[in-house]
Amino acid sequence: MLTQSQEKYREVLQVAENLYRQTPDWVTFFREVLGIGGAIRKRFPSFEELTSFEKSDEFDNIQKMLVKLREKRTTADPETEPTRVITVRLPKSMHEYLRTEAHDLRTSMNKLCISKLLQVIGEEMIPNERSGASAGGGNSSGSPSMSGQPTTALAPQASTATLPQPSTAPQPAAQQTAMPQTAMPQTAAQQPAAQQTAAQQTAVPSPFKPTSQPRF
Repeated sequence: MLTQSQEKYREVLQVAENLYRQTPDWVTFFREVLGIGGAIRKRFPSFEELTSFEKSDEFDNIQKMLVKLREKRTTADPETEPTRVITVRLPKSMHEYLRTEAHDLRTSMNKLCISKLLQVIGEEMIPNERSGASAGGGNSSGSPSMSGQPTTALAPQASTATLPQPSTAPQPAAQQTAMPQTAMPQTAAQQPAAQQTAAQQTAVPSPFKPTSQPRF
C-alpha cells in the first residue's frame, strides 16, 4: 500500500510523462513541471517536502526527460518565455576548468552551465555565510560578555582634567585682578557743593584777622 507521499510522487511523475509525450521544448517542460508555478512546487510547497521529493526515483526520471528534450533543436517562443542574462563572478582557474570540460564534452559553456544549474545540490554543499558571522560569538570587541549579549566596544573618553592654556581673549570684569587705582583730583564742577563751600572758606582769609604784623 502506497503512503500519501508516494502517491504524490506518482501523481507528479504522471503529469510530467503526459507533458513529455507532447514533445514540448525543454523550457516549457521545465516551467510546467519544475518551475515556481509547476506541478512539483504545487504539491510540495514546503522546503522539507521538496527536498525529500528531489531524492526520489520519480524526480530522477523527470530529470532524464528534461535532458532528452534539451537534446532537440527546438527553442521556446521568445514572446511567451523571454530569456534573462546573469553575470557570475568566478576565479580564472574555474573558468578555464569549465571551458575545458565543455570542450571535452563537445558542448558549449552555456549548455554546460545550464546542465549544472538544473542539478539538485544539497544544502550541505552550499556555503553558509551566517556561520562565519556567528563563529565569533557575536562579540565584536573580542571579550566575553557576562550577560551573553553582544557588547559594543566603547571608545576611550578623554580625561576631564586639562592643563591651563594661555588665553589671549579678554577676561570678564569679575575675573580680572583688581588693580589699585590712584584717586584723581576732581574738578570744581565734580565736587559736591558742601565740599566746595568748605574749601572756599578755608582758602579766603578773614578780613578781621590780618595775615601779617602791622607796621608802625
